[in-house]
Amino acid sequence: MNDPLLAIIQAALILGLAPLVTGIIRKVKAVLQSRQGPPILQPYYDLQKLFRKSSVVSSDASWVSIITPYVCMAAMVVAALLVPVFVTASFGSLGDLIVVVYLFATARFFMALAALDAGSTFGGMGSSREMMISSIIEPAILLAIFSAALITGTTDLAGISQVLVVGGYDLVRPTLFLAFAAFFIATLAENARIPFDNPATHLELTMIHEAMLLEYSGKKLALMEMASMTKLVLFIAIAWSAFFPFGMATEVAILPVAIGLIAFLVKLLLFALAIALIESSMSKMRLFRLPNLLTGSFILAFLAVMSFYIL
Repeated sequence: MNDPLLAIIQAALILGLAPLVTGIIRKVKAVLQSRQGPPILQPYYDLQKLFRKSSVVSSDASWVSIITPYVCMAAMVVAALLVPVFVTASFGSLGDLIVVVYLFATARFFMALAALDAGSTFGGMGSSREMMISSIIEPAILLAIFSAALITGTTDLAGISQVLVVGGYDLVRPTLFLAFAAFFIATLAENARIPFDNPATHLELTMIHEAMLLEYSGKKLALMEMASMTKLVLFIAIAWSAFFPFGMATEVAILPVAIGLIAFLVKLLLFALAIALIESSMSKMRLFRLPNLLTGSFILAFLAVMSFYIL
């Protein structure tokens, strides 16, 4: 089923819910740590405040720093158009998972380049760390996706969701669980969550993602923050639609669409709660220990592929 209007509606839902998911994670972490914490809607207020402010650009920065926020946000919007959320619909064959992964890579490349472009010491440090992590985690993501593609016979995300929903529990194999575990670790790494990075810290010696945003302010910072929030929701949507899309609608009717929407919201909440629980029970790992965990994700993805042929 390919309907551009449905893809636009689902993309708008992802963009609209992105700050809310971040607010839920922050609130749950505060409750688990016996703090009151900010309101759940605080990310919306922060973005509104930033969009009202003007941006200050370093005198050493070039056009790279100027266009990067727009490139990052555009990449997330295009990716949102290609990821089915509650209905297995997208822009046809353009909704390929590999295309989505490299949209994320494009945003990461420009973000790292802009951090170097400003000439900031901390920006360069964050860029080098980000590239180190991405060089290990990208193969794991692709292998995890390849596992789902092996079962369904396609790398089109809408096609994967459609086959798994129609096939039901007959297609549930250990391969999917291993691939999902690998993708979950990759989600934490790609979105700068604990134990890979602490999104709430501004301690210069430990920052990775935040170090690349230090030179941004005002509207440009708002775009970068919105792109990061959207990326997290996109990874959650991909994790469920590519591995366990049960509940998604396969036809455009009121009841199936309503069930699909409720199922997505429940899955989104469960994923947010899991992230908050992990970040409240673990501390950030040392930088030189991160490759061990990242390699574990790659091994899980590799085992997922091997289990498809063995089991």
